[in-house]
Amino acid sequence: MCTRNCSKCIGITLFPLAACAIVSNILLYFPNGRVLQLSEITDLVWFFHGILGAGILVILPASMILGAGGAGCCANRCGRPWAGAESSMLLSVFLALLGFTGGVYCAVISSLGLIGGPLCDTGDGEYVYPFRNDTLEGNYLFNQTTWSICREPENIILWNIVLFSILLAIGVIEAILCFIQIISGLTGFICGTCMRKRK
Repeated sequence: MCTRNCSKCIGITLFPLAACAIVSNILLYFPNGRVLQLSEITDLVWFFHGILGAGILVILPASMILGAGGAGCCANRCGRPWAGAESSMLLSVFLALLGFTGGVYCAVISSLGLIGGPLCDTGDGEYVYPFRNDTLEGNYLFNQTTWSICREPENIILWNIVLFSILLAIGVIEAILCFIQIISGLTGFICGTCMRKRK
């Protein structure tokens, strides 16, 4: 079973997704384009879930996957001797697993960021998390009238919701694509080994 086109598509897709994740994570540090003090930035942003998780940890397998898919590979064998091809397939699986972990990590932190809400000034000059103790039924996400509680930074709630939602979507898509590549790589490794034994 040839996985050339599949690997190439996955690799091409992962690069822009990783770039968008890095940019989205960086934008979370500058709510509404403002530069804040470190203590005024939402704590979950410091987990670098977009920069490290959905960014760097996905760029590594994307490079390997794209290289494998673009070199005329069938199940990542690339016409090399069997031993080298099998190690290449295992490396592809390992890096795809790394990308899967990064995508899941980004999705989990983004979900927590959406549920917990942003750090903001409610009008008394102190930055707090006004939505952290809300129940799911009364969550601020489903009740926009509560958004006015955050006075500063301006539009911080909308800023966080949009960027954390983008990161959540990117993390899920990356995890799915990397999982597909893991299955593809394992299939290529197993089928390649079987073919070698038959020969």
